[in-house]
Amino acid sequence: MFPMVTGFINYGQQTIRAARYIGQSFIITLSHTNRLPVTIQYPYEKSIALERFRGRIHFEFDKCIACEVCVRVCPIDLPVVDWRLEKNIKKKQLLNYSIDFGFCIFCGNCVEYCPTNCLSMTEEYELSTYDRHELNYNQIALGRLPMSVIGDYTIQTVLNWTQIKIDKNKLLDSRTIPNY
Repeated sequence: MFPMVTGFINYGQQTIRAARYIGQSFIITLSHTNRLPVTIQYPYEKSIALERFRGRIHFEFDKCIACEVCVRVCPIDLPVVDWRLEKNIKKKQLLNYSIDFGFCIFCGNCVEYCPTNCLSMTEEYELSTYDRHELNYNQIALGRLPMSVIGDYTIQTVLNWTQIKIDKNKLLDSRTIPNY
């Protein structure tokens, strides 16, 4: 008789514990209902890139001295630099420069170590294509500056949560709508 009573007691305790866990999870679920949405409507709204964002690489053909430092510091030896030696002036002449963004890991080493600053990172992050061969950019495609997200009047820009300056005296809870 006592084992049956202890079995009922254990069953009751387990039932109460399970109900408490279900109640706690339900409270957590309900606490998320009055939060603002985090997602944006992508083609029509774009987030502004952060200050040190590493996007597509911009290349200035006139500044390049064909030293190939970018190739040596690249972890995957990605930039392709074609040059010829001009014997009369004893300098390299750059013929072709290309980067395949299908393989690029956007580490920024080429930009950081370039002695003439002919490489820079842009805010452009929309590099998707249907054909992977279109991701191989030559010096002409690398030389084009991307259109700024802020300058495009057809797109609404949205700040990231890390860009919003929060006043230390004002607490930000789940119902506070920040001014964009």
